[in-house]
Formats: sequence, structure tokens, C-alpha cells
Amino acid sequence: MSVEVRDEEIVEKIVKGEIKLYEVEDYTGGDSFKATELRRRAIERITGVRLENIGNFSIDANRAMKANIENMIGVAQLPLGIAGPLQVKGEFADGSYFIPLATTEGALVASVNRGCTAINRSGGARSFVLRDGMARGPVLKAKSAEHAVRAARFIEENFEKLKKIAEDTDPFITLQRIEPYIVGRNLFLRFVYGTGDAMGMNMATFATDEILKFLEQELDLEHIALSGNLCVDKKPSAMNFLRGRGKTVVSEVVLKREVVKEVLKTTPEAMAEVCYRKCFVGSAQAAAYGFNAHFANIIAAIFIATGQDEAHVVEGSHGITTAEVTEDGDLYFAVTLPSLQVGTVGGGTALGTQKEALSIMGVYGPGNPPGSNAKKFAEIVAAAVLAGEVSLIGALGARHLAEAHMRLNR
Repeated sequence: MSVEVRDEEIVEKIVKGEIKLYEVEDYTGGDSFKATELRRRAIERITGVRLENIGNFSIDANRAMKANIENMIGVAQLPLGIAGPLQVKGEFADGSYFIPLATTEGALVASVNRGCTAINRSGGARSFVLRDGMARGPVLKAKSAEHAVRAARFIEENFEKLKKIAEDTDPFITLQRIEPYIVGRNLFLRFVYGTGDAMGMNMATFATDEILKFLEQELDLEHIALSGNLCVDKKPSAMNFLRGRGKTVVSEVVLKREVVKEVLKTTPEAMAEVCYRKCFVGSAQAAAYGFNAHFANIIAAIFIATGQDEAHVVEGSHGITTAEVTEDGDLYFAVTLPSLQVGTVGGGTALGTQKEALSIMGVYGPGNPPGSNAKKFAEIVAAAVLAGEVSLIGALGARHLAEAHMRLNR
């Protein structure tokens, strides 16, 4: 039987439902590239839609199907633009960096690029990682509130034993702390870990699961859910806004008055007033967790370009933009991101285009010492968010927002 005939038989069986989409690799000898093609051909036949662009890609399907996707039929392609270079000085980042941004929103790359120009002409951005810890928050059921209290005290007294259980699961994980929260007889435990250069959610999950097995046996607690929503993963929350999850990062610049005038076409006073009335009063009126202009725009574009977990844009969009006119008449401008979850190893970072995007910034792979690359990346991301905020608030102050979108987003 020829390969073409066999392939056609597999496609027909997929169409008829005799072979499920996730079973196709069983008929291709584990070759996910071939399985991707056959699934796509079957979907084309079922839907009557030609998937020419979805099927045109350079991603290693065998690699992707092992770690990143199921039932692959191809790719969803987005334009990838570059902003910068952007001068960043931090404890880990020190240089001039191009920023890869994957987006379909016209004007976004141009806006970030303009912010980079204003920052560079004012001496560059300063970025710092303030905290670093990935959280996982399971919920256990105790027999009573008293039982939950005793369990919380046991956990505090035996932290070193629990730390060893966690750290035996991975050479790059460190258990930093366990925060107990008791609601009735529900015991929530927020575990916080250092995870090296990985974003670390899976590492935290595996380590926490091992600790829970010990606690169930030792304390007669009932493990209800490995994630009890106190992590807080991929949801807006006061917990992450205040306590952080992943990297808590700040980036700042003093924009010179002449730069604000020449590059942003406005004044420090106008930008400070926009920031106050929009980011603070407007956000307070909306009861928003993000007191900023558009953190999510820049974070989403960088995350998609570099293989981050794009759902963590939710936490990444938390944060505060501040702007103050200085005694010299310049503009102090800063962004604080309490919950930026990024990594330079694991997840989607090893896929071809994502690896290249990280490499543009010099942050792909493990750092030396461990964790330094992810922190460098976080400092660059924060500076890019700073550039985006500078540009948008400048455009609002100059009343140029509609004009820019009419010109670049139509």
C-alpha cells in the first residue's frame, strides 16, 4: 500500500469519526508532523475550508506536541514587530535592547517605539525586581476550625521538613514560605517558590502535590483541590496586586521637559494630570485592579512573541503608573508591576520563533547564576511597559490618540 493511499485512509477515518483527533499519532508511528497534516486535511474536508496559511509553518510539530499543544493542525500566525532599541539599566539588564512585539493592533509598535525614543533621550530606564516567587494555593478540608488551626501551626513548626520535600522534586526549586489562610474548616495554603529561570507554575504544582501527600497522611486533612484559587492563577485579584506572583518589578525614568515637548508634543504637567485623572481617579471609579493606561497591550505582545503563558496577561495587567512633575520641571514617570510571570526556559520558550525572539534580547535559556536570565527579562519587559505608558499618556496629553489610530490602525 502506498503512503498516499494509507494517508487517505486515515483522513477518511478521521472524517467518519473512526479515528479520534488525539489518536492520529498512533497511526503515524508517533510522527506529529505527519499527524498534523492529516488532521488538517480532515478538518478541511469536514468544514470545506482550505487551510493553506494555517498549514504553512516552521515550528517543530514533534516538539510542540510533546509540550505545548494537542490535536495540532498548524499555526496561528501574527505579525511580529520590533520596537527600540531601549536603554535599560537594572541589576540584571544593562544595555540597549530591541523589543519583539507580536500583535495585530496597528499603532502599538509605533507607540512603544516612540516611548523608547523619549526614554533613551532622557538617559534610559532603570528597572528593578523587588520580589520573585511563584505561588500555588491548594485548599484542604479539616475536621473543624480548631483542627485547621492546629494544622497551620504544625506546618509553621515543620517548615524545614516541608521545604526538603518540595526541593527534592526539582534541583532549581526553592520553597520560600507557606502562608496559611483559614475560612471555617477550610485550610488554604499559599506556597511561594523560587523557580530559577522558569516561570515555574508546573514546578510549583509538582512540589506542592508532594507536600500535600505528606500533610494528608500526617494531619488527617482532606486534599480538596491542588489549586484552591488563592494562588491566584490567571484571575484578577487583590492578592496578586498586593502580594505579587512571579516577579514584582518597577521601572522608572525622569523625562526631560524638552524631550516631552519635542518627542511627545505635550508638557510634563499635562501628562501628570492625565495620569492622575485617568489612571487613579478613573481606575478608582471603575474599581479596577490596574491603575495604568495599557500594561496589557505591551505584555500580551511580548508574551506571544516569546512563548510565555499568554493567560498570565491577566495578572501582568495589574499595576500602577505614577507621574510627577519634578522641582526642575521635568517628569518623573514610573510603572510598578506586582505580578509579572515570565520565564526564559520551559513552556513555549523553546519553540523556534519564540526562542529567536528571546535571543534578540539576549535572555534565552538558563542564566548564570540560575534565575538571572528570567530577572533580566523581567526588567526589560517592565521597561517596555514603561515605554508604552509614556507614549500613550503623552498622546492623551497632546490629544493625538485618535489621530494616531486613524493613521496607523485602519
